[in-house]
Amino acid sequence: MARILAGAAALVLLITGTILIWRGSTAEPLLPAAPAKAAQAAEAPDDAPEPPEATAKSREEKRFSRADKDKNGRIEREELLGPRRKAFAKLDKNGNGTLDFEEWAVRTVDKFAEADKDKSGWLVPAEYATTAPPPPKKKRCSC
Repeated sequence: MARILAGAAALVLLITGTILIWRGSTAEPLLPAAPAKAAQAAEAPDDAPEPPEATAKSREEKRFSRADKDKNGRIEREELLGPRRKAFAKLDKNGNGTLDFEEWAVRTVDKFAEADKDKSGWLVPAEYATTAPPPPKKKRCSC
């Protein structure tokens, strides 16, 4: 019997809530609509220039300009490959034009050798903790 009464009460509350919501949505708006001229004047003054928008073309022009190192209006092969050659040359320690695993992993190998204080060939937890990367630098606000 209690279930029936609880169900009936819930149904009455549901119907009442629906009616209140329906009646509230048909009421007049609380604020009147703003006049058209006043809204336009508030947005931007007549003498203010429109701000330029970044287009895909201008972004691509900037990208092209960064790659065109000699600023002659065209990108040659060496302009794109030059930075990569320099990075490769830094890794190629013996200068033979190829990278073996030790050369490629030189930073990791050096970091391991530096962390392995007792020269045992493995790292204990205290030694491994010294290889953690530094925390990221917090950017200062320029405000």
